[in-house]
Amino acid sequence: MSLSYLTINQIKQGFKNKDFSCSELVKYYLTRSEVNQDLNAYISLNSVQSLKQAQEVDKRLKVGKKMKDLEGIPVSIKDVILTKGLKTTAASKILADYTAVYDATLVKRLKEAGVIILGKTNCDEFVMGSSNENSAFGKVLNPWNKSRVPGGSSGGSAVAVAADLCVFSVGTDTGGSIRQPAAFCGVVGLKPTYGRVSRYGLIAMTSSLDQAGPITRTAEEATQVLQVLAGKDIYDSTTTQSRVENYSQAIKKPVKGLKIGVPKEYFISGMDSEIEKKIQEAIKEMEKLGTKIKTITLPSTPFSLATYYIILTAEVSSNLARYDGIRYGWQSRVTHSLADVYQKSRAEGFGPEVKRRIMMGTYVLSEGYKEAYYRKALKVKQLIKNEYQKAFKEVDVLITPTTPTVAFKIGEKFTDPLTMYLSDIYTVAANIAGICGISLGCGFSKQKLPIGLQIMGAPFNEATILKLAYHYQQHTNFHQQHPKI
Repeated sequence: MSLSYLTINQIKQGFKNKDFSCSELVKYYLTRSEVNQDLNAYISLNSVQSLKQAQEVDKRLKVGKKMKDLEGIPVSIKDVILTKGLKTTAASKILADYTAVYDATLVKRLKEAGVIILGKTNCDEFVMGSSNENSAFGKVLNPWNKSRVPGGSSGGSAVAVAADLCVFSVGTDTGGSIRQPAAFCGVVGLKPTYGRVSRYGLIAMTSSLDQAGPITRTAEEATQVLQVLAGKDIYDSTTTQSRVENYSQAIKKPVKGLKIGVPKEYFISGMDSEIEKKIQEAIKEMEKLGTKIKTITLPSTPFSLATYYIILTAEVSSNLARYDGIRYGWQSRVTHSLADVYQKSRAEGFGPEVKRRIMMGTYVLSEGYKEAYYRKALKVKQLIKNEYQKAFKEVDVLITPTTPTVAFKIGEKFTDPLTMYLSDIYTVAANIAGICGISLGCGFSKQKLPIGLQIMGAPFNEATILKLAYHYQQHTNFHQQHPKI
């Protein structure tokens, strides 16, 4: 039996039928290290421990013990999520030698569910980027076309899933960092509502916007992973008391009568015509499922990107102040004074994009500018949030493109930060509004590059967006197409 591109359910059934062992499955993924070397999806591998854990799973299978929800499933974790005993670098030189001393809550929950962690995936340094070209450990390549970026910042996670280097991955999304690379790599990326999944153990970039979530090949698998990750955490006061639904049951319910809103502000000049065409085709497909389509307006959408980058950089400036070469991180070897330690350690440890955002954030928080920029951005954030709340009184979900273009060429936007930031234009609003969103494939461009469709839902209404995504995938086959590598 072929072990390539197996889903969670297929692996569970394979274990049950004794079609393959867990050790054989883990060895399959580890032997694909040549593919990883080519694409640079992983920063570090956990080979010895993975094989040892697989052998333990096989022993349990042999004696017929009841299996846990995700037992024996080989996965990867983005390298900004603390994983005890493994290096957790945030793809930065400043944390290159840091080994986590405890598990993030989400990692703990995954381990309790029985997963096997194959390794830590590459990403933009401190999750700052939209192309995965900012990593201190080298850029990640898109498996559909290695001259193209995989998206960021969870590019390594999206590539690992798309190239079958793991079954699923867990990434983080601050302004599209799960959904945008998922779109570029032709996989499913779910950003849960802020507070649905614990942030305890995540290396923070923007505490008010960061959220962890799964990257999978199918909406059903995203459902299975979220079921494990979601829930209140005593170590994270921002997690919600809101009930965690039985997502696996919810997605099987019919979508007939579901009201879908299509915001006109998301279909603007400059959007790739192929993307607009594929989104419209997807909307028609959903109409066939019995949903109702309604054009709506979100007037503050044009202000989302500016609002996002002001709030983001302000919090970056604050959160990264701790990396001073004394309390945390890399310490310069050539220093003559305390000021030297601070200045040289940060200058040597941080990359260009991180430095840029720290300086921008320090500026918008400085005396005389805080009121004009940061406080005003917080007011606009509330306006945007109010508009989405109003929209979800009219419709159940929103459908938009995930990105304005398909995956662009490596280096194409690297020296033009503003153009790079525009890559997030369709994804940042979900983080600002604190809602949930999912990206899934809805077709391919003439260049055979994946195109992503975004479905957004009201706060803590993950069940509805997952349900629509699941039914759409039941009637299309885009998620069954894989890169030839």
